[in-house]
Amino acid sequence: MTLTRRKPLAVLLDQASHSDLKRTLTATSLVALGIGAVIGAGIFVRTAAAATEAAGPAVTVSFIIAALGCAFAGLCYAEFAAMIPIAGSAYTYAYTTMGEFVAWIIGWALVLEYALGAATLSISWAEYLNKLLNWFGMSIPYQWCHSPMETSMTTPGLHGIINIPAVIILLLLSLVLIKGTQESATLNAIIVAVKVSIVIAFVAVGWHFINPANHIPFTIPANTPGHEGFFKHGWGGVVGGAGIVFFAFIGFDAVSTAAQEAKNPARDMPIGIMGSLAICTLLYITFGYVITGVANWREFAVAGKEASVAYAVQHHMPGFEWLALTITIAILAGFSSVMLVMLLGQSRVFYSMSKDGLLPRLFSDVHPRFRTPYKSNVLLFFFVGAFGAFLPESVAGDLTSIGTLFAFMLVSIGVWIMRHREPHVHRPFRTPLVPVVPILAVIICGGMIISLDHRTQLAALSWMIIGLFIYFLYSRKHSLLNQPPQAVRATDTAPVA
Repeated sequence: MTLTRRKPLAVLLDQASHSDLKRTLTATSLVALGIGAVIGAGIFVRTAAAATEAAGPAVTVSFIIAALGCAFAGLCYAEFAAMIPIAGSAYTYAYTTMGEFVAWIIGWALVLEYALGAATLSISWAEYLNKLLNWFGMSIPYQWCHSPMETSMTTPGLHGIINIPAVIILLLLSLVLIKGTQESATLNAIIVAVKVSIVIAFVAVGWHFINPANHIPFTIPANTPGHEGFFKHGWGGVVGGAGIVFFAFIGFDAVSTAAQEAKNPARDMPIGIMGSLAICTLLYITFGYVITGVANWREFAVAGKEASVAYAVQHHMPGFEWLALTITIAILAGFSSVMLVMLLGQSRVFYSMSKDGLLPRLFSDVHPRFRTPYKSNVLLFFFVGAFGAFLPESVAGDLTSIGTLFAFMLVSIGVWIMRHREPHVHRPFRTPLVPVVPILAVIICGGMIISLDHRTQLAALSWMIIGLFIYFLYSRKHSLLNQPPQAVRATDTAPVA
């Protein structure tokens, strides 16, 4: 039994043509899905973090570098998603190009991006809900919106009991996903319209308050205290900033997890992936330019990175204090849509892994009426909900970024391998300039991984070691590739009772 055994491409194509998931998503729905996954905490939180920690006003260039890495990887995703329109995204693509072992590693890494990322966002959602309520003179008691591991800094001896708002938002989003993908896409489209409108409003209003002096010097000087190290100042800091703001791009690859539910995946998947990435990149660059022009990047370290946008509005945009309230609403909407797409993406990855026998069969059971993997959604709610209810916000954005960057690199390598291994397979969309584009994707994404701190890298390694134990103790033994090819095809395409 070899670790490099691959799932035949013919089986994947046959499985895609006999999907038991309902195809309801259009190109417009997929673009909105991508924007919903991307624009969230990243634009409001990570922009200021990257500016004050590494890049300074040059955070706009950091966004461009991160976007280039995503664009090169996105072109590779688009070829796979159009050619193999099946749930599972990077996991599925790796299974047919680099083998089961690499596929499992990617699938396990995606848990960092989707499941744990959604749990962390639910905790942040609860915090911002309290900020919104404070505008109206209300608040949720500390013990009912914090983990038992947290203690109030203002009231000695007051401990959290359970984070009820985090559980409620995860429950509501899970119910929407169980009801149907189209309903999820409709809700997501409404949220996207709200938060994009508010981002555009901030850019339009803030443009008139830009102080050109705040953009000079453009990068952080080498002798700035607290910015020692190559990736903390100068153009090295711009690269380090790219690794930080990369978290803001996480999610566009979730579009590919819904390939099995697209009406015309050959045409719609490339549009959904690249269209959402292009729109988000434009918004990010203009947002970064405006916020570092309205307020000096040094102020964000004092004002607090999470409150950076509200701080800029309240202290540098007189007459527009109301915009701070709308930004809080946008952040809540952003968190909600990102959690929605992350939960959808994780359930689809588990669906594919279950279909392959690497996870228990219940993860791929489809609801007889709604045609969604409802059991997977329910189990994910309990797992993610427990994390959000009883643990503090301890999953770092950088850790989530590593799992995603790693998946991007392997997908890019997979396109190159597939071009050599299956040169005659029909490709509705072809990644241009292969192998140049895949190589550039690997170089840029790899550079961003190297720029992240060592503690984050070690935490990611520990997570992978846990995944290896699960693979060798369960998944390898239960893989459908242990059966004859005919049995694999029959199992994959059998209708769900």
